Amino acid sequence: MAEIRSYRDLVVWQKGVDLTQLVYRLTQTFPQDERFGLVSQMRRSAVSVPANIAEGYGRGRRVEYMRFIEIARGSLCELQTHAEVARRMGWLRAEALDEFLARAEKMERLLSGLLRSLRNRPKPSPPTA
Repeated sequence: MAEIRSYRDLVVWQKGVDLTQLVYRLTQTFPQDERFGLVSQMRRSAVSVPANIAEGYGRGRRVEYMRFIEIARGSLCELQTHAEVARRMGWLRAEALDEFLARAEKMERLLSGLLRSLRNRPKPSPPTA
C-alpha cells in the first residue's frame, strides 16, 4: 500500500475529481438557458465532493476530517438528485446516466469506507511522563 502524504494520494479524492470532470462533460450538452440553473448546481455539488475531502484532510484533526467527509457525502447525494432531475427533463442520455450513476455509487462506497476507517481508528495514547 502506498504511503499517503497528501490528499492527492487518496483514491477517494482522485475518483472525486474524475466524477467532477464527468459532470462538466455531461452538462456541456444541457440547454443554454440552464447554464445558471441546473448546470451550475450540478457542477458546484460535483466540485464540492473532492474539495471537502481535501479541506477535511488539510484540517489535521480526525473529528474535523470526518465532518468534511460527511459534507462530501451530502454533496454527492445532492449531485445524484440533480442528475435525476436532468434525466427526467430528458437532458441525460441513458448511457451517460448509467456511467454517472456507477461512478457516483463507487464514490459513495469510498466515502463511507473512509468514514468507517476514521471512526474505527484507535485514538492515540496520551504521552507518559
